[in-house]
Amino acid sequence: MTVVRTFPISFTGSGDIIYPEWAYPYRGWILPSWLAGLISIAGPILIYMLAQIRVKSAWDASNAIMGTVWALALGSLFQVTIKQLIGGFRPYFLDVCMPDISRASTHNKTGLNGVGFQQVMYTTEICTQTNRSMLKNAVTSFPSGHSTAAFAGFIFLFLWLNAKLKVWADHKPAFWKLALTMAPLLAAVMIACSLTIDAAHNWYDIVGGSIIGTVMAAASYRSTYAAVLDWRFNHLPLQEKEPFEYSAEETSAIAAQTFTRSVGWGARRQWPDEQDGASSSNAFFAHHSTTRLPRGGGKTGQAAAAADGAGSKARVLVGAEAV
Repeated sequence: MTVVRTFPISFTGSGDIIYPEWAYPYRGWILPSWLAGLISIAGPILIYMLAQIRVKSAWDASNAIMGTVWALALGSLFQVTIKQLIGGFRPYFLDVCMPDISRASTHNKTGLNGVGFQQVMYTTEICTQTNRSMLKNAVTSFPSGHSTAAFAGFIFLFLWLNAKLKVWADHKPAFWKLALTMAPLLAAVMIACSLTIDAAHNWYDIVGGSIIGTVMAAASYRSTYAAVLDWRFNHLPLQEKEPFEYSAEETSAIAAQTFTRSVGWGARRQWPDEQDGASSSNAFFAHHSTTRLPRGGGKTGQAAAAADGAGSKARVLVGAEAV
């Protein structure tokens, strides 16, 4: 079943079109579709490769690249399918269509020309545009492919940077880490909003494409990494045939590929029995492992202290950083 859209045409006495939403001039694209797609995939991949100078993990690089490709591929599949089956008029549709109402009587196979309230609704059958490809493009506005690609690629990069820099974690990050993590969002918004300047898309086309891209990025990230926002695991790349065990012991045994060294992230992990009275260790246990003996002390108090010490060591394991 072919979807046929109608659009209103009404003229004042001076010949002005009353319905201006689709009457913008056709000016071409500020950013061609192929270039938007290239930026959305090449930009993140370049950052992944440069990051390997510090991360040094082919496993992580492979998952990051593959996840980005998955996000763009799935996003493209969704937006192209919706665009072809649903579509919509671009803001410059009338300028490309060049409608001639007099054609309604001779070009009316659909029977939908000159219908609706005051008979102002028509189909593309009255268009005088001879370039069928250009006319087809003018009626496939929803959703925006630029927005889908931009948000698929750069939202994935945003999630990856958040995981590697531990911005949303258990401590206050440095400002530069927050700014760097948010930079991909700015890139995605800039690409998407450029479509309003050249009148290539309506605002709802851009929002729809952005939502599709964001969902595909989140789904692809979770398919290639152990978590999306859980700071304890979201930097760990998954393997295809090995299940990931979400436990403190497993987390300690797996190498954590991160950029940051703040709060011990990325630094060599020291167990409590390796620190042997170091001042930092004493301060840590003084803060986290304060033991209160029951009144009277004795064996009961000693047992409680031992149990509390074991619990403190477990907490160290959960919050400790893998090498």
